[in-house]
Amino acid sequence: MRAFAQADRFVSEVKDKKLSPAYVFVGDEAFFRKRCREALLKHLVPAELRDFSLFEFDLAETDLAEILDRARTPSLMAPFQVFFVRGVKNLFGRGANQEKLAAIEAYCKDPNPNAVLVFVADHISIPADARRMDLTDKERYQRIREEMGQYCAIVELARVEEGEAVRWIGEYCTMQGIKIDPDAARELVDALGGDMMMISNELEKLILYVGEKKRVTLGDVETMVLAAKQRSLDELTDAISARDRVRALETLDAILSTGEGEDAAIGHLYMLAKTFRQMLVILERNVRDQRMLWAALWQGFRVPPFAADDIIKQARRYKSRRDLTRAIRLVAKADLALRSSPVSKRLVLEKLIMDLTAEPKPEVRGWSQEELPV
Repeated sequence: MRAFAQADRFVSEVKDKKLSPAYVFVGDEAFFRKRCREALLKHLVPAELRDFSLFEFDLAETDLAEILDRARTPSLMAPFQVFFVRGVKNLFGRGANQEKLAAIEAYCKDPNPNAVLVFVADHISIPADARRMDLTDKERYQRIREEMGQYCAIVELARVEEGEAVRWIGEYCTMQGIKIDPDAARELVDALGGDMMMISNELEKLILYVGEKKRVTLGDVETMVLAAKQRSLDELTDAISARDRVRALETLDAILSTGEGEDAAIGHLYMLAKTFRQMLVILERNVRDQRMLWAALWQGFRVPPFAADDIIKQARRYKSRRDLTRAIRLVAKADLALRSSPVSKRLVLEKLIMDLTAEPKPEVRGWSQEELPV
């Protein structure tokens, strides 16, 4: 499976202790980043020595020269040191950064053999189909390849195609001695938008849930994953469509206070965007009951039966197609903000709720006030 290959290769290098002096993890797929990190900790950083051998830095807060100096200095307390360095985008910001890049190159030519540097470029999103990569992300990735790829090993952490995610679920369950029905695996992937971190977390919960039954069915997925997420999402979209800002913010707080919290923010946005797209179809096709809903929404894009009446009611609160396309654009804007390493994911989501519950500004000669050209 293509998306898994680079992470697997890195894990193999760690096991064999055949490491490059420095790596750049490019991509925001947290599942693979966690997998690579766990391999480093398991094979190179003993638990009792982590205070002396594992270091976390952010280039927005710590000068690169200090980090490189720490990496060059052998530890008297630990046989090997691992340095995770976030904020790679700071190496390519405004101003002259060639000195910083030259310093990394100089270190890689004469490295500490008992240390490894891992630069984390999670401000770049790599879709499963690289041809659909955002132009800005593509330019950023190309620059990292050109500037750092000459002396740092690049590990691409891309999103996973849905088919690959389904196959991984089957293989993982087999390793755990669990059988999962094909439609259950597909529903799990569809429900979570192919987000591997969310999929792996929910799969662990499902395995615990089925226990000695040792079989995961579609009903189990609908009970443990879809129902909980859809019902909390229903509460949120109900408050948003009613423009009840206080209730919407309270519901968001409840969602973020459970499960993976802010770490699942991208997944929350995916489900919110999907719901608004479903509402758009409902509004455009003038859906009034469940029978019409099943005809309007295609397989893989349908809502659970218990949510059907609610989403029809919520969609009909919007008076025009423009209101719903505005909501979809606001979600897309929030998604971009989340992928740009914000100071607080919660603040991004709260601002989105504030915008979604605000009354749309009136149109002026075919333009909305929000869309008026500058």
